[in-house]
Amino acid sequence: MDILFTTERLALRRFNPADYNDLADIIADPDVTYFEPYQTFTREACIDEAVKLSESEEFFAVVLDNKGIGKIYFSRKSAGTFEIGYTFAAAFQGKGYASESIRGFMKYAFSELDVRRIIAEIDTRNVKSVNLAERVGMRREALHRELFPRKDDKSVFSDFYVYALLKSEFEEEE
Repeated sequence: MDILFTTERLALRRFNPADYNDLADIIADPDVTYFEPYQTFTREACIDEAVKLSESEEFFAVVLDNKGIGKIYFSRKSAGTFEIGYTFAAAFQGKGYASESIRGFMKYAFSELDVRRIIAEIDTRNVKSVNLAERVGMRREALHRELFPRKDDKSVFSDFYVYALLKSEFEEEE
């Protein structure tokens, strides 16, 4: 496996097709995917999704003891800005794995990928994600009112926060 980097407890790498079962623990759980922009997957659909993620340059597996426990989305926007997103299996939430892997990813991105700025767009109702963004040192930059329709009711639009962290701010924290 091509490991991008490791942290104290975790490894981050590209997905591979064999990750479908671990991926299902994440994206086939309606509680975990509630705030995600996609519909919850069936466990069977995770087989094809693992193949798609393995071919993507934007998705990374968070691995604990050879088990995929989370996925990180990291996408180039413009002018050295990248967007980060994260989703973790319910059984592995609340144990510090998300903040450990996100901080590790930020360190990797700022030092290895010539990233200038990392942003996260977070539904204001997603308190866990807001807390995580703040815990890893991101600051709230904006509130976008009624930005995206809710997947369960397209007639209702959710407000989103934009969190960000500059490379220079990250280096000050190190």
